[in-house]
Amino acid sequence: MTKQSMSSHTPIDDAPRDLAAQPVPELVARLYADAPPAEKSRLLEPLLRPLGLLSLFALADGAFARIWLRNGASELRVSPDDAQAISAAHVADLVGYLEQASVEALDGLCQVIGASPLLAGSASAVLVVLVLRRLRARRFT
Repeated sequence: MTKQSMSSHTPIDDAPRDLAAQPVPELVARLYADAPPAEKSRLLEPLLRPLGLLSLFALADGAFARIWLRNGASELRVSPDDAQAISAAHVADLVGYLEQASVEALDGLCQVIGASPLLAGSASAVLVVLVLRRLRARRFT
């Protein structure tokens, strides 16, 4: 191996850094898009719980408010059918709002990912957890 080939970076070397630099909403949306329906439900529930009905109406053309109205706030459960009606773009909007309003609301995602063998094994999930941990570390330093 020559000195030149050792010092040059290939696009593959930069890929993990580039992905981790993506905005949190995009990373979570990617994870959501790749998740099976039951896992999509689990991902949505902790994201929706901290929000009121008015916030939910304002996001994603009211798609989240319909879930809230069907279930009620006290026992919010997102069915796999409800989750299938929510697009990755809707999730990106939701996470972007939560990131601005209350980053703490995103902490539940790490718990959901860690509790799910299907999610924990995906590259998207690993990136989401890493980026959320970085955000949390910045908040406390």
